[in-house]
Amino acid sequence: MPVTDVQHDLDALTLTITADFAAPVERVWEVYADPRQLERVWGPPGYPATFVAHELVAGGRTTYYMTSPEAEKYYAYWTITDVEAPTRFTFNDGFALDETFAPNPEMPESSNVYSFAPAEDGTTRATFVATYASAEALQQVLSMGVVEGSTAAINQIDDLLAADAA
Repeated sequence: MPVTDVQHDLDALTLTITADFAAPVERVWEVYADPRQLERVWGPPGYPATFVAHELVAGGRTTYYMTSPEAEKYYAYWTITDVEAPTRFTFNDGFALDETFAPNPEMPESSNVYSFAPAEDGTTRATFVATYASAEALQQVLSMGVVEGSTAAINQIDDLLAADAA
């Protein structure tokens, strides 16, 4: 399983997930740069993601929805703030009201930094840091199961990378 550590800090308002992947940085980057690959791993098992738009460039916008086993759709968006391919990108991640992808003011938005660093053995250490505006906002997503959902989603990346190797 790629996820090696999960930490949340209500004082610093952060959730940090660390994962190690048995692939070079460039290959892990491709998972996030290609919406068709990202669809295979973004939602936790049973909640597949569909990316409607995906512009991984500074100022770009990504919109997607996850579909529950009961066919309910949950809409969300990213506003990309910076990209340093293939090692880092930053974005604001928010919940959307519906298929218009208008922000849902009832739900928290997070500021995210996704970093990919090469290890000496050719593998990649990924660090995913989400920062929230308040401890209440962080607690809200923790109560919704963000740790479990994110861990399950990230752990699917191994299967995608293994399919490449086969």
